[in-house]
Amino acid sequence: MDIVELLSGTSFFQALDDDTLAAVLSQHRRVFYRRNQEIFHEGDQAHALYVVISGRVGILKSFLDRKESMVAMMESGDLFGEMSLFDEAGRSATARAIEGSELLEIPYPPIRQAIESRPKLLWSLVQLLARRLRQTDDALTDAMFLDVTGRTAKRIIELAGEADEFVIPLTQEELAGLIGASRERVNKTLATFVRAGYIEINDRNYRIKNRKQLEIIAG
Repeated sequence: MDIVELLSGTSFFQALDDDTLAAVLSQHRRVFYRRNQEIFHEGDQAHALYVVISGRVGILKSFLDRKESMVAMMESGDLFGEMSLFDEAGRSATARAIEGSELLEIPYPPIRQAIESRPKLLWSLVQLLARRLRQTDDALTDAMFLDVTGRTAKRIIELAGEADEFVIPLTQEELAGLIGASRERVNKTLATFVRAGYIEINDRNYRIKNRKQLEIIAG
């Protein structure tokens, strides 16, 4: 995949002129991670951000019981690992390849240099952070006001996009973490949807049979 074309879809990099983009990419690397391989761990020192070229990456948080829960899934064109660009603190979450994934690794220094020379670029990063905050707010709202059935229906619709037939490349445990419930509760909910004729499931292949009803359940 053409790197410039890929980056043109991100709010920050599309704001760069050709010379600035070339300077930012002067130290980039294309890196490949196997399924379940960690890209970085929560608390690690940070030195670069990443853009997904292909594959999928899960963003996971650890909780008091030391269990991990997936809070976001990054796909082609998505950018992650930008938080430490601002505060130079350790990684706020763990990033792990859900499947074999190729990533673009871009060190922080040339990005900081680009921002220092063109401060208006900060607005693009502020927009990115604002979207992250809105997503967090939405997730908190769902956790407070939607039960497991509603959250499961909403997540299925989000993962499907506009397609009725799609693949969820997650284990049952990972999907449950993304929904914010136990694996047992999510499995029971999915089984209920199948019996009701809302969806079909064959391994990780899903087919939506009654999108309207799922949308009603999702609120």
